[in-house]
Amino acid sequence: MSWFLDYSPIFFDFDGLLVDTERLHFQAYQNMLENHGVSLSWDFPTFTSIAHKSSEGLRHTITAHAPSLVESETWESLYAQKKEAYQALLEVGSLELMPGAQTILETVQCAQIPHAVVTNSTRKQTELIREKIPTLNQIPHWITREDYARAKPAPDAYLKAIEVLGGSDKMLGFEDALRGVRALKDAAITPVLICPPDHPQMAEVAEGSLHYFSSFENLFNPQEL
Repeated sequence: MSWFLDYSPIFFDFDGLLVDTERLHFQAYQNMLENHGVSLSWDFPTFTSIAHKSSEGLRHTITAHAPSLVESETWESLYAQKKEAYQALLEVGSLELMPGAQTILETVQCAQIPHAVVTNSTRKQTELIREKIPTLNQIPHWITREDYARAKPAPDAYLKAIEVLGGSDKMLGFEDALRGVRALKDAAITPVLICPPDHPQMAEVAEGSLHYFSSFENLFNPQEL
């Protein structure tokens, strides 16, 4: 029996963990800034290294990169434009599950373990992705950005999930970003980090500090970092 089936409930982040959407988020920021004549000089690894550490990281970096733009538009307006750009990319692009994601979902579902997606994405965004990848509709519970006050790394999303599913002393959560890991820990949920070993955020993970796997495909061979 897979080791993670000893836990209940089990929670899953969404973007970059179950579904390969991170590059669309990156492109959405690029499109938003280009609409204002600003070039985003980062590459994708730089983008993810910032986005995965802190919910405020991209705001601070873009403000430093284009301060006059943020002053004239406000960050709230720019972020709303980014969400519109991301929505447009979702509508025209193709999407795939991350490697091994379908296997773990099917395993958890066959074991009848209560589980949920817990995401900073909006309900509209997740519903559009579910239309493109119907297998995601087998997940019974969805906690989206409308359901709680503070985004990850605050624990609000996971506390809401516990309220919906019920808690236990053996809860488990999967994340691909350290800010999500912090949210899990603050909600008293055992975290599992799914992340490529060459990701910049791995430099901040202390040896033996949490369950770690380079992908869901390796999940069935337990290892710890």
